[in-house]
Amino acid sequence: MKQFLIPGWLALALLGMALGAGAQPPDTLWTRAIGGNSNDIGYSVQQTMDGGFIITGQTSSYGAGFDDIYLVKTDANGDSLWTRYFGGYHDDEGYSVQQTSDEGYVIAGITRSFGAGFEDIYLVKTNAAGNLVWQRTFGGPWSDGGYSVQETSDGGYIITGSTCSFGAGSYDVYVIKTDSMGEVAWTRTYGGSGSELGLNVQQTTDSGYIIAGFTESFGAGAYDVYLIKTDSLGDTVWTRTCGGGGDDVGRSVQQTPDGGYIVTGRTAANGVGCYDVYLIKTGALGDTIWTRTCGGSDWDEGYSIRLTSDSGFVIAGYSHSFDEGNRNVYLIKTDVVGNPIWQCTFGGSNWDEGRSVQQTSDEGYIVAGYTNSYGAGNSDVYIIKTDAEGTPVVPGEEPVSLPLDFALREPHPNPFNPSTVARFEMRAASHVSLQVYDTAGRMVKELVNGWKAAGVHTVTFDGSNLPSGIYLARLEAGNFTQTQKLVLLK
Repeated sequence: MKQFLIPGWLALALLGMALGAGAQPPDTLWTRAIGGNSNDIGYSVQQTMDGGFIITGQTSSYGAGFDDIYLVKTDANGDSLWTRYFGGYHDDEGYSVQQTSDEGYVIAGITRSFGAGFEDIYLVKTNAAGNLVWQRTFGGPWSDGGYSVQETSDGGYIITGSTCSFGAGSYDVYVIKTDSMGEVAWTRTYGGSGSELGLNVQQTTDSGYIIAGFTESFGAGAYDVYLIKTDSLGDTVWTRTCGGGGDDVGRSVQQTPDGGYIVTGRTAANGVGCYDVYLIKTGALGDTIWTRTCGGSDWDEGYSIRLTSDSGFVIAGYSHSFDEGNRNVYLIKTDVVGNPIWQCTFGGSNWDEGRSVQQTSDEGYIVAGYTNSYGAGNSDVYIIKTDAEGTPVVPGEEPVSLPLDFALREPHPNPFNPSTVARFEMRAASHVSLQVYDTAGRMVKELVNGWKAAGVHTVTFDGSNLPSGIYLARLEAGNFTQTQKLVLLK
């Protein structure tokens, strides 16, 4: 006969004793869902000089076409001050926005309404009130798109994206340098015989540029992370690929204080899930110093990375591995060597994604993306403002009081047959483990194993395949533990 050693916590639980401890909760802020009765998506967010926020994306709820560029200005509390739409009678999308030195805004995206080809890069310049100053299109007869824009030190703009009209392959990385009026100074393409896309560009301290994206022509896998370093005229200084035998994509890059680079995206080769968030640190010459992956057993991806004031990094993307939803906004804070300090998911029962993140002046974070779980339409622009610990409030509602402590409430119904609902409360975001044991100390079911946001959560325990008897549900959240007795009567 097998012998089972009953752990101390189980012995105490059987005596009816609950254990609990916890840390002070962080401050809570706000979230917003913005849009109409159709599809509205946020792709890029930046804190503005007045302490508010500017978001761009696409809207099919408003504007002249099927989709128009959506530009939303909010105050510091996320309340809309104004919205603007740009485009024609076809599809137009904004993928990147920055406030410019004249307090206006520049947007890069794609237009199917204007230009020379089926799709062209769309560059829009507005004043501080969001009113159009000028717009430009770039491209050839086929599909060309812009995904990232930055104002450069000379007052012009640098744009990256993809081109099917020019270059060596089916798609090539496309980089365009303009003057302050959006007139072309030079263009460059990079790539081989396959497909390459540039998804993010930043000016570097030597007045050159760093571009992150992916390549099909070079590297070890079907797609690899593609890093391109250029001089101030766009001529290649070096290129690097990172990845394994699967699909690996670089979506966001930043230069680090040591002169190297930090990249996020996704990997199918180096993590534990179908896709994992991919974090790559390189030296000044693009050689890999370390890599990290974050995520669970399903689909997880990083879309945006920024340096933080403590020399670490913050990443926004999505996770399909944790929480109740099909897909949730995924926010990860790491230290300087890429080790996670905390991670949180936000969203509801449908698909929700984070596409852009920035640390704010109060040491918290602003995230923009889209939500299918909240708001007025099929999808709405989703804005999440957190404190330094990554804790928000319920989307689309006024700030609500969070639980004052951690707690595992008595399941209901109890006794039960065949299922019951466990309810647990969290006053701060934390990694949560909720497991069910029999009285011999054997785990019979794992109900939760992942990061949870502050708030109230429920999960169903189905005992259909278990015999009648007494079971114990044990919650661990950080340093907090608590146990509740369950009685299954068949």
